[in-house]
Amino acid sequence: MPEQITYPRRKTRAVRVGESESRVYIGGNHPIVVQSMITEETHNVPAAVEQIIAMHKAGSEIVRVTTPNLAEAKCLAEIKAELKKRYMDVPLVADVHHQGSDIAVEVARYVDKVRLNPGLFVFRKRVNREVDYSPAEVEEELEAIEASLLPVIEACKARDIAMRIGVNHGSLSERLTVMYGDTPEGMVESAMEYLRICARHNFHNLVVSLKASRVPIMLAANRLMVQRMDAEGMDYPLHLGVTEAGDGMYARIKSTAGIATLLAEGIGDTIRVSLAEDPIEELPVCYDILQSLGLRKTKVEFIACPSCGRTKFDLPTVLHAVKSATGHLVGLDIAVMGCIVNGPGEMADADYGYVGKAGGMITLYRKREPVKTVPQEQGVEELINLIKADGRWQDPPEGWTPPEPPKGFADRIQSGVSIPLRS
Repeated sequence: MPEQITYPRRKTRAVRVGESESRVYIGGNHPIVVQSMITEETHNVPAAVEQIIAMHKAGSEIVRVTTPNLAEAKCLAEIKAELKKRYMDVPLVADVHHQGSDIAVEVARYVDKVRLNPGLFVFRKRVNREVDYSPAEVEEELEAIEASLLPVIEACKARDIAMRIGVNHGSLSERLTVMYGDTPEGMVESAMEYLRICARHNFHNLVVSLKASRVPIMLAANRLMVQRMDAEGMDYPLHLGVTEAGDGMYARIKSTAGIATLLAEGIGDTIRVSLAEDPIEELPVCYDILQSLGLRKTKVEFIACPSCGRTKFDLPTVLHAVKSATGHLVGLDIAVMGCIVNGPGEMADADYGYVGKAGGMITLYRKREPVKTVPQEQGVEELINLIKADGRWQDPPEGWTPPEPPKGFADRIQSGVSIPLRS
């Protein structure tokens, strides 16, 4: 079997989020963490709790909640209590934007991580300034930032919780936009200003994110951020995401292009796919990105050829039948290949193979070795028997549902034949 390719992951400190059995660690040698954000209003505590539970059950290991004002910040105490009472102590992040330190200090009393947006944390009304800032003006603003940030640092230190410095390309402060332009450099400097203040006050439970709605900006900003942190001896983990990606297939491709590219370079410790859809739909995309890179294994890896004139059965239909029978066997790699020409070689990494042969037959493989040849209509049953014989079979867990059939599935089913054959 070919050697498993691994990515030389950037060395970062491990930052804990949560205190109970559900706690996770971002960075270090820990797996890439998946997270998302609820869309319910925070003051609607029952609805917020329901959505947090649903998100966590679906795989969001950290859940973010918005806190646009002080009243909603106080709701987090009730949300936390209800979660512990009804479900478990889910790791929560409070999203803080405006009003300086007041909201951030309040939410730090209840949650496991506070997210600040440097471009909005110390509010300055935009005046469409074009004249560059003098050193004195820059120093004045940095002093104002430190004055507002210090109470938050102290509140986080008091409970030993984390903070995310979350820079968004679309909300840079006017000062940094004037000084650096609408660039990745401005995003990086925005984050570095906050990191340096935290370091001066010996606070290092930090995660950093630099998000943009355009993939090239997001990539450039994160790569530059790594260089700048390395130059200043910082090892904070990175949260990756393409913000405001939109919906549908393009949003998923756009998010994957940004997140997966950086993960393949060893950059990134936690991810969020931002879709303009029900946020629960973000989670399968996250796990598919991680599985495709070999970073986490959360489902069966199905390997299948694209089909051609050599294919000896209706491949989409057979693949669906195999998935429906074995898709719950997390950890296995199963290949469905249309013909004997390329099948055995292309599926060499798989635990089991289902390969088409002439005359309405298929050959089942264990790793690279052929095990038996059977009629196509018995293929799925015999695959299950082979897995059972190897002691690797488990019955589907309660609540597991087979995948949706492929497009045009009904038209492929021939009368009286469960798996259409090709001669």
